[in-house]
Amino acid sequence: MKIIIATKNKNKIKEIKNKFNRIPDLTVVDISSYPDIPDVEETGSTFMENALLKARAITAYTGIPSLADDSGLVVDALGGRPGIFSARYGGEGLTDHDRNMLLLEEMKDVPHEARKARFICSIILYMPDDRYYSAEGQCEGLITESPKGERGFGYDPIFYLPDHHCTMAELDLDEKNRISHRARALDNTAEILKDLV
Repeated sequence: MKIIIATKNKNKIKEIKNKFNRIPDLTVVDISSYPDIPDVEETGSTFMENALLKARAITAYTGIPSLADDSGLVVDALGGRPGIFSARYGGEGLTDHDRNMLLLEEMKDVPHEARKARFICSIILYMPDDRYYSAEGQCEGLITESPKGERGFGYDPIFYLPDHHCTMAELDLDEKNRISHRARALDNTAEILKDLV
């Protein structure tokens, strides 16, 4: 069975391939193999709706089962922001570091005990006959007061994991691929794929 990963994010592609490389008879390709695929507008109101929009569009274009995820950071003290806008928070053209600093500025008066947040990842595996399967994963933590760690991407440097006494950006890739929101959603997806392959 062949599936296409519906993302151009190299970090996500690496994480996904790492999770699925042990499933026999599964070939995973990324979207770069199809350079003419148009971008899919994320107009959904939830992570799951956006993942479904992307997966459906990529399968319709390629005729191949596709896997799409939508994920982001949900911060309680910010009313759930940045949420589905995590990758575009603050507007186009900002770097990950810029978005982290913007979020920390918004949180500057929030006390430690009120800095709860979670990463959420929703995944859709979409089939050419319009069947689809969904999976989700979450990872709970706190927003730090300053970035820490050089690994990871996105909001990892400001997302503190109390059980690990470090930020997501301080974990090595193997550990992150075991405990992150995407890892948990991918584990659930891997079980679905094992039944389909």
